[in-house]
Parts: sequence; structure tokens; C-alpha cells
Amino acid sequence: MLSSLLPIAAEEGGVDGTQVVLPPWGEIFYAALILLIIVLVVGKYALPRIYAMLDAREKQITDGLSAADRAREDQAQAAREREEILRAANTQAQEIRSQANEEAAHIVARAQQDAQDEARRIAETAQRQIEAERQAAQISLRTDVGLLAAELAERIVGEQLRDTALTARVVDRFLDELEHDGASESVEADHR
Repeated sequence: MLSSLLPIAAEEGGVDGTQVVLPPWGEIFYAALILLIIVLVVGKYALPRIYAMLDAREKQITDGLSAADRAREDQAQAAREREEILRAANTQAQEIRSQANEEAAHIVARAQQDAQDEARRIAETAQRQIEAERQAAQISLRTDVGLLAAELAERIVGEQLRDTALTARVVDRFLDELEHDGASESVEADHR
């Protein structure tokens, strides 16, 4: 296409081939001057703002990254503290369970001891009561047997025994003989 323009330009006024491609020097000068003014204006006013915005953006990104790093570190620290607190709580819970088990064992042992003491006291009281009732029964039996023996003796003799001391001695002697006979029978039974 350039080659087709050259002959046309050559016919119109005798312009050589470089004039078609290159603009006139005045236009180049004015274009260069305008370009220089644009570069100066852009360099003086626009570039500092662009650089300031880029620096601010870089600072925001840097601050965001450092905040993210701090957040990760804080999260890791919180996780370590949580684990430490959980370990301490587990240790404390184990100690509490151990103490509770020891107290429970102590309470059970004390309750068993108290129960044994109470059982022993009840058995002793029952033994004393049995002994007292046995003695009361012996005295009552002895008195009843003595009265029966006195009545029997009165019927056999045919007279009423008026002397109470004599009656008491007869009854005691009769009971002693009965006890002696009962003791000798139990010894014989033991030997068999």
C-alpha cells in the first residue's frame, strides 16, 4: 500500500519517498513537546498518587499477612493453653476421684467398724439380758420348787412347817441336792 502512495505523492508535487513516511519536523517537535508535557504532568501528579496507592495497598497486604500470622500464632497458643487446661482439669478430676474413693473406703470401713461395735454391744446387752432372765428364772424356779418342796414336806409329815428358817434350810438343802445330782448327770453325759 505504501508503494501505491508513493507514485501518487510524487506526481502531486515532487515529494520524495521519505516525506510520505515521516511527518514534517514541526509536527514532530510539537508532538514531542506535548508528549514531554504529558510525561511531566503524569510523572509529577499521577505517578506519585499511583505509587502512594500501590504502597498503601502493599502495606495493607503486609499488615493483613502479619495479622494472619499473629492470628495463627494466637490460635496455636490458645490450642496449647486449652490442652494444658484440659490436662490440668483431667489431673485434678483424677485426684478428686482418688480422694473420693479413699473417703468412700474410709466411710465404708468406719461404717463396718461401727456396725461391728453395735453388733458387739447388742450381743453383750442380749447376753446380759439373757443372764439376768436366767438368774430371774432360777430364782423364780428355786422359789417355786422350794414352796412345792415345803408343801410336799408338810403333806408327808402331816404338819405345817412354821419355822421359816428351818423351811428355808430344808428347801436349800433339797435344791442343792438336785443341783448336785444334775451336775453329776451332766458330767457323766459329757464322758459318754
